[in-house]
Amino acid sequence: MIVMGLVLAVVAVLFGVAVVVGNEDEAQLTAFGGTVPGVGEEWQVFMAGAIVMIACMAGITLAMFGFKRSMGMRRELRDLRDEHEESLQTLEMEKRRLEQELAQARRNAPVRS
Repeated sequence: MIVMGLVLAVVAVLFGVAVVVGNEDEAQLTAFGGTVPGVGEEWQVFMAGAIVMIACMAGITLAMFGFKRSMGMRRELRDLRDEHEESLQTLEMEKRRLEQELAQARRNAPVRS
């Protein structure tokens, strides 16, 4: 998800840069050496720029959501590991206590003949 968002943002930026660098005429939209068909007026060029910006923002937003999700999963995994470690420590302490009680009970038990 992060990669897809970053790719979308990079493609949008590259397209925008290509449009800006490649435009020499006032109302002609060119990108990567070719003229974009159907765009011949200034407002159409502006709308094309707005669409490129929307695509770029969508890509950045998608990358941010992916990053947040990834960080949340890492945090949850870390919490689960900590909880598991605490559980193991508790079980080990209980085991030692029970072993001590068993040893004490065996020492205090009467010897059968």
